[in-house]
Amino acid sequence: MDLKMKMNSRVVPFMAMIFQQLAQVGLAVAAKVAMSTGMTTFTFTFYSSAFSTLILVPLSFFLHRSALPPLWPTFLYGFFLLGLMGFLMQVLGFLGLQYSSPLLSTAILQLIPGFTFIIAVLLRMENFEYKSLSTVAKSVGILVSIIGALVATLYKGPQVFGISPLNYSILTTPSAWVIGGLLMMISSLIASLFIISQAFVLKKYPTELILMLFYSCCVTILCAAFSLIIEKDLNSWSLSPRSRLMALIYSGLFGNVFQVSISSWCVRKRGPLFVVMFHPIGIVIAMAASIFMGETIHVGSLVGSIIIVVGLYSVIWGKAKERGKEEKSFRSNNNNNMPLLQDKADDP
Repeated sequence: MDLKMKMNSRVVPFMAMIFQQLAQVGLAVAAKVAMSTGMTTFTFTFYSSAFSTLILVPLSFFLHRSALPPLWPTFLYGFFLLGLMGFLMQVLGFLGLQYSSPLLSTAILQLIPGFTFIIAVLLRMENFEYKSLSTVAKSVGILVSIIGALVATLYKGPQVFGISPLNYSILTTPSAWVIGGLLMMISSLIASLFIISQAFVLKKYPTELILMLFYSCCVTILCAAFSLIIEKDLNSWSLSPRSRLMALIYSGLFGNVFQVSISSWCVRKRGPLFVVMFHPIGIVIAMAASIFMGETIHVGSLVGSIIIVVGLYSVIWGKAKERGKEEKSFRSNNNNNMPLLQDKADDP
């Protein structure tokens, strides 16, 4: 029985993260499909967040009815800040996707761990020992990842897969590809700020579903306000054709609710390093999805994705080395303290 429980504790998180990466790539494809029918980034984000809110309201109150936060200004400011960053992150991310492709957007999202490390160092949440091998590995990995993102963005190169490009993007010129990549980089940077801010909020209020409920509500309200001001074409609000509606349902269910819940559960079970290790799988899935959909894949995307993965795993290795050193130091301190405790216990 114990062996079976141990196997489940190891296998289930692996399977959960693979499904999470599938859902993330599926969200990019769904957004691309919806926006190819005339829906804009604002209306897509509004419907997606609104649908997530409708799912999270009964789910959050059912599971965490007694854990509702007091509506103090501190909580409200924290939730609004997360909502504002989430709004910018999603709108810029979907806009960048509209200009580029699911493969490029998935590849550039791998910059999030590197950006998060840089911000954590600046805020002194991470130690930066320039003589340490782990710090050098993380720093070099971040630099390599950024170079890979720039290669994928600035160099399109000859076609590798696909017969003809899909008519998804509003522009198919190289300049549009560069704009899409840069928007995705900005979105990744905001996502890193979001992760850091989320960590501060969760320290005071460790209930992910309630946090996501307030987050989705803020994003929905902000998107509705901007859409009513900016969007003039009423067709962008329509839920037809059916492909648009199905894409919105998928994004609402798997975009926020499923992905965040799975990631939070895996972080709690296996730690953040375990979750980050699965990010490159998203590139492989995105590439397979792009080939299946007949989208054109260029040399720049392939080379840039490989460089980003190499940089990411350098960051992961450095973080694992650092974590191993901390655990070894912790065990050493405990062992050194044990005889003292034993001596005190033996004293008459």
